[in-house]
Amino acid sequence: MNSFELTVPVIVIGAGACGAVAALAAAETGAAVMVVERDDRAGGSTGMSQGLVCAAGTRSQAAHGIADDADTFFADIMAKAQDKTDPVLARTLADNSAPALEWLIDRHGLPWELDTRFRASYGNSRQRLHGWPAHSGLDMVQFLHARMSDAGIDVLMETKLVDIFADAENRIIGVALERADGAIEHIGCDTLILAAGGFGANRALTDRYMPETRSLRYNGHEGSHGEAIVLGEKLGAAIADMGAYQGYAMLTDPQGISVPPPVLLEGGLIVNKAGARFTDETLDIAGMVHPLASQPDGIGWVIYDERIEARCAAIPELAALIELNAAKVAETPEELARLIGADPAGFAATIAAARSAASKNAPDVMGRDWTDAAPPRASFRALRVVGALYHTQGGLQVDAGARVLRQDGTAFANLFAGGGSARSVSGPSSWGYLPAMGLTTAITLGWLAGRAAGALVTV
Repeated sequence: MNSFELTVPVIVIGAGACGAVAALAAAETGAAVMVVERDDRAGGSTGMSQGLVCAAGTRSQAAHGIADDADTFFADIMAKAQDKTDPVLARTLADNSAPALEWLIDRHGLPWELDTRFRASYGNSRQRLHGWPAHSGLDMVQFLHARMSDAGIDVLMETKLVDIFADAENRIIGVALERADGAIEHIGCDTLILAAGGFGANRALTDRYMPETRSLRYNGHEGSHGEAIVLGEKLGAAIADMGAYQGYAMLTDPQGISVPPPVLLEGGLIVNKAGARFTDETLDIAGMVHPLASQPDGIGWVIYDERIEARCAAIPELAALIELNAAKVAETPEELARLIGADPAGFAATIAAARSAASKNAPDVMGRDWTDAAPPRASFRALRVVGALYHTQGGLQVDAGARVLRQDGTAFANLFAGGGSARSVSGPSSWGYLPAMGLTTAITLGWLAGRAAGALVTV
């Protein structure tokens, strides 16, 4: 392809967190940037998230007395993934997460700070989840889009990537885009950043790479079809960890709202239809989806109490569930059991066993440590939940500079990737996912890709 209607120095595919951060970083170098978004409004996977980012060694952590650094973060990533991830990429994210986040705070006014409601848990050995208190991922997207508007960055909405063009030396020279009316436009570029979503909505790809998710609901963005990954592979790019994903065992049914993890960390339990526990609720936030899916009818109940609700009420998801009056409420375990259809005696025994372990400061029958939490007491609450696939974690292999790698390990000169388009650091399945690593990968690789892409066209 040699004929383009126009040429833009930097094209970014995807306008979620990764794409917006990449565009802002590239524009800061003086490069002209165009962002392409398939939807008619900003949101994507970022918009469906809690808007939380892991970062190690931040000023906000220091202000709260949290001692953390890149080495500790790197060790946590590798331990959670059982050393079955790319150490170069893990090191890149550990080293650059704090600089990327604090660049957004300092340069663009992102109001993110350490969220102390989220304990060190689920693989994070330190409190390092940062966010905008009482706000969501959609607020993050809207904030970043306002900053792109301030920077004069053009964003083409309702425009889909359908092809990528390269020259004889395998250097990217342009893209084919499909507009909302079906018209195809060929746009040239000097550098290309793939920051689109993953492939969670592409049933053919999820069946191929993660067949164990067939029984799970999909609670990700419907636009996540993986076209950037597919087109990148077509160019000869390497892909990796295509079986990796974030599952979640606490999607409320029928409300379709996620129960936030602090509900469990503050003392909540998950039981099956019979009222029996089946897992340590503090062990694996993503991998817990499969123990739930194996329960009768794949249905569970999150059990908590008035105290836990009060502590977590400011978290947007729980606030929404409270507003909907979604929880079953009772004063005794037996009464709650009848409301959820469980055996009253058996459920009461489940609650009593957890309380007994906590009173003895000993692990319970599931191995849960109750040192920093207390099991539910009256008045009780219960939310019906099912397991779901939230987003994929595999994709294009990138190097420490977010450049896409070919299958022979060499890097494309001017092709970058991040967000759902790039491989993350969760290992090959669901058990390696650290909380908030999706957005950590998005903003960190977006920042690195944008700076590098901009530098290529402004030298």
